[in-house]
Amino acid sequence: MNTWTDYLALCGARFDPDNFAVDFGTPHADADALASGVVVVPLVHLGLIHATGAEAAVFLHNMLSNDVARLPADVAQWTSFNTAQGRMLANFLLWRDGDGYSLAPAADLAPTLLKKLSLYIMRNKVRLAPPPPERVLLGLAGPAADDCLAQADLPVPEDSMRQNIEDGHRTIRLGDGLFIIELAAVEAASVFDTLLKAGATESGTASWNLAAIRAGLPLVTAATQEAFVAQMLNFEIIGGVSFTKGCYPGQEIVARTQHIGKSKRRTYRLGLPNPPVDVGVGTALYSPESGEQPAGTIVTFAPLPWGGEALAVLRTNCVEEGGEIHVGSPEGPRADVLELPYEIPQ
Repeated sequence: MNTWTDYLALCGARFDPDNFAVDFGTPHADADALASGVVVVPLVHLGLIHATGAEAAVFLHNMLSNDVARLPADVAQWTSFNTAQGRMLANFLLWRDGDGYSLAPAADLAPTLLKKLSLYIMRNKVRLAPPPPERVLLGLAGPAADDCLAQADLPVPEDSMRQNIEDGHRTIRLGDGLFIIELAAVEAASVFDTLLKAGATESGTASWNLAAIRAGLPLVTAATQEAFVAQMLNFEIIGGVSFTKGCYPGQEIVARTQHIGKSKRRTYRLGLPNPPVDVGVGTALYSPESGEQPAGTIVTFAPLPWGGEALAVLRTNCVEEGGEIHVGSPEGPRADVLELPYEIPQ
């Protein structure tokens, strides 16, 4: 018996274990609450991996794209684990967790990531553990998120990519109005209820995806594994790559792409058409500049009653030379290119 999921079911939650998703009566994102209030989301689409041991920092530093060795205790970072060809096997948030580290990849990649990283341990004094059932993740998103956390007596980090811990509750600020809360499963129901009383609206995976899309934060899942190098996902822009840390799998390709000075593919935010079309992660996108060949792929998707929004990797010339993007086929519905909170180098 899982008291946390049982509690969520009593709150009206519906779980989709095949897609690692949850909703509270509708699969659509709650755009209204995200625009003016705050949503609280059980982050069932994310897994957890813990790395502990005397050489955990050195091991992760040598395996991942970011500088783990010099990561301060109160800082979180984006990072990735890549193939030798620089293709992302997974990307994820990483933070210091006591004497160890926590990694939060896509839930459908967590077992694979754990297995692949474990192959490199050899004689390193490090232990990698699967997601512990006694810890859960909540997401809080919206312009009122800071006030909601404060009213619920939860820590509120002041700066982006910082974490605060109080009474066993860890809060990580990803950006303005966007937080991850890690806490004990036995306390999750109480904290969830407190957040609702503080003004939050319970919402599903689609709402969190919409908030991440608008923040320009992509997530590699099983459908897009090994499809992208760092610059395609704007990963160096959001701080997921260190170019001074030294070698790691795929480092040569990532560094070479950076030194060339221009990636031919980048991540863009798209507004998808109305009426809704049957799209999702991995759906191909087309442009007159690409002809019959796909111009890109949807990476993250959030359905809305009038269509949806997505982060998509697209050929830069298809956006810069016209921006006419079609969904699913060269004649498919047209998508709009929307603004991101950061600039993509031209």
